[in-house]
Amino acid sequence: MPYSPRGKRQLPIGVQDASLAGRLPGPHRDPFDRMLMAQAATGGLVLISRDEVFDQYGVNRLW
Repeated sequence: MPYSPRGKRQLPIGVQDASLAGRLPGPHRDPFDRMLMAQAATGGLVLISRDEVFDQYGVNRLW
């Protein structure tokens, strides 16, 4: 994955991510947030956010 000058990396959106984002249950319909949740779930990543709505989806959240 390409790295930015500040040491962060971009995550490509894969078919598995997009499919999971579209299948997530619940009222939270923001497509960007749903993609973040899907990528965290499929990649075993920790999502850094103050938004507690992510907790309802079983995503590992920090902050």
